[in-house]
Amino acid sequence: MPHKIFNLSLFKFQLGKVAILWCVLLMSSLAHTQLTKKDSLSYKLKRLQSTNRFNTKDTTHINLLSDLAYSYRFVNSDSLNAISQRVLKYSTDIEYTKGIIKALSGMANYNSDQGNRERSMALFKEALILTEETGNEISELDIINGLAHDYSYEGNYAEALNLYLKGIDVARRIDCKEMLSILNENIASLYADQKDYKNALIFYDTVQRINRKLGNDIIDAETSSNMASLYKDAKNFDLAMFNINKSINTFEKNKVYDWLAYAYEVKGSIYLEQEKYQWALYWYDQSNMLHNQQLDDDREKINLMNGMAKVYLGLGRDSLSMKYANEGLEISRKIQSLQGQIDCSETLYKVYKNNEEHVAALNYLESFKALSDSLFRDKNKQSLSLLETKIQYEQEKQQLIEVNEAALAKQRNYIYFTVIILLILSVITFVIRRSEKIQKKLNKELHEKTEAVTERESQLNEVNKTKTKLFSIIGHDLRGPIGALHGLLKLYTDGEVNKDEFVSFIPKLKADVENISFALNNLLSWGQTQLNGVVTKPKRVSLDNLVNANIQLLSEIASGKAIKIINQLPENPQIWADQNQIDIVIRNLLSNAIKFTPDNGLITIEAIEKSGMWQVTVKDTGIGMNKEIQKKIFEDSSNITTYGTNNERGTGLGLSLCKEMILKNKGKIWVESVPRKGTSFFFTVPKAEKRYQQAS
Repeated sequence: MPHKIFNLSLFKFQLGKVAILWCVLLMSSLAHTQLTKKDSLSYKLKRLQSTNRFNTKDTTHINLLSDLAYSYRFVNSDSLNAISQRVLKYSTDIEYTKGIIKALSGMANYNSDQGNRERSMALFKEALILTEETGNEISELDIINGLAHDYSYEGNYAEALNLYLKGIDVARRIDCKEMLSILNENIASLYADQKDYKNALIFYDTVQRINRKLGNDIIDAETSSNMASLYKDAKNFDLAMFNINKSINTFEKNKVYDWLAYAYEVKGSIYLEQEKYQWALYWYDQSNMLHNQQLDDDREKINLMNGMAKVYLGLGRDSLSMKYANEGLEISRKIQSLQGQIDCSETLYKVYKNNEEHVAALNYLESFKALSDSLFRDKNKQSLSLLETKIQYEQEKQQLIEVNEAALAKQRNYIYFTVIILLILSVITFVIRRSEKIQKKLNKELHEKTEAVTERESQLNEVNKTKTKLFSIIGHDLRGPIGALHGLLKLYTDGEVNKDEFVSFIPKLKADVENISFALNNLLSWGQTQLNGVVTKPKRVSLDNLVNANIQLLSEIASGKAIKIINQLPENPQIWADQNQIDIVIRNLLSNAIKFTPDNGLITIEAIEKSGMWQVTVKDTGIGMNKEIQKKIFEDSSNITTYGTNNERGTGLGLSLCKEMILKNKGKIWVESVPRKGTSFFFTVPKAEKRYQQAS
């Protein structure tokens, strides 16, 4: 029963700094024959060698050579060895550890197949050290498997089992299912060699479960071939035939010649055990044909030669039986196969005995018994060693489990403690953050309320200022003229002033009433702006009409001072503004100009178009004002009140009211003045477009 091997070329893997390995199974590669793989690899090598940048020490070249060397195993052993030596040289020169490991493995396999196990085991051990140093666990599995084979061939089943079990642990760790299958199957083979079919089948059950997960027909067929051999030894020929037929079908379909040759040999041995010699010979011939044409596998050829010798012995063809038995014995001695020497010696004993060549028969009988006794003693020891090794391994494994469980329990305690601490810290953090959040919310509310109070206080201050200003205006600017009118009327009603005298005061009374009316209008407009009661309603307005209306309204006052007012507006300028508000602006600016222009003065009203706006100028030849007054003149809080050239008194509201009105109509207002030369007030107001505009 052959031990299964692991083909590293079927796997791709990558080693990281943390030595994390993924065992990637390339199922499709197994579907190719060794010959096909060899030809394919040879073709790839030729293509690589034909490139301009080809270098024999390139890792790609080395890897291809390694795979090619492996493909020669069981086909041409000398090529396996020669190519592996080249790989070793190239890899050593560039310190390519992976290549060195592959080369050592190839050379070890060659020496193992040739029966030079001392050399092969030394090479395997050297390679194993390198895999452990580099953390190359995939290669480590391959080396462990090969080294275990050598121990089993030497009869050291205990050490072989120990290595297989070690390999299983590695394969489980990296989840490499194919190697788990191979290693368990090789352990099953150890038990089968000991005729311990019960334990062997237990391991085969494990193998079949793994194979079902792999889903690879060829791997499953290899297992079935070995199980067929086991069932044959256990005399369960039906199960043996069922398994071997299934295997042969798969191997023939996929042209896996090395395993097909083995399967033919197993099928022949099944018929041999049933003494169906013709059928046995047929299948042995099929196997022998493959060995002669395709393979170079001495170890498996021993069983084939001895099986054919037994068939010919059963058929009474002693010369052919002797020929094949001697050939098998020669190979057994060559590769130091003790079991092969025993089997072939037994067959030769029977052949010579059948031919009544008693001396030769006796020699082979003695050789057979001596070898058998030695092997029997060794196998008894090996059986005990297997049991002891398994028990020892299980004990060590149990101890490791207990140590790990204790460590895990300790870790769990640490984890629980840490979790509790974290929970406590989380609760504390939550409470603190919640408190901070509440505090922030309260602070925000307090800040908002403080701002509201401050704003309300500011509003109240403004209201108080407005109230104070109103009372000031009413008390000083309006009460005087009204009081004078009241006094004059009282004098007239009391008879202290006659009719003619009263009539002489009428022009003065009229002027006072007009001033009072003008002041009241300004006062009402200003009051509305302060109380946010004015709504601006822009519309298309004729600026020329507004100016002319105000000139006419103030013409009598201007005439009293011989002041000439000239309208120099362009033809029919149209503005987009609130008519009443702009009317107040023009009236106040004209009134101020009249007030501060001496007799025989001149007032001009002009307008120019600038960037979609009308810029209006009210220019006088009055007394002017200094820079300080110009800066404060539009401020609400300034309340600048000065007397005109004829001692006219105003409310001080006019210009601040003008500013409010202009701003509400999206314009600007400013002043330019030179003392004793005159003043020019400017304001802008949007130009009305020709198309219809809806009031905003």
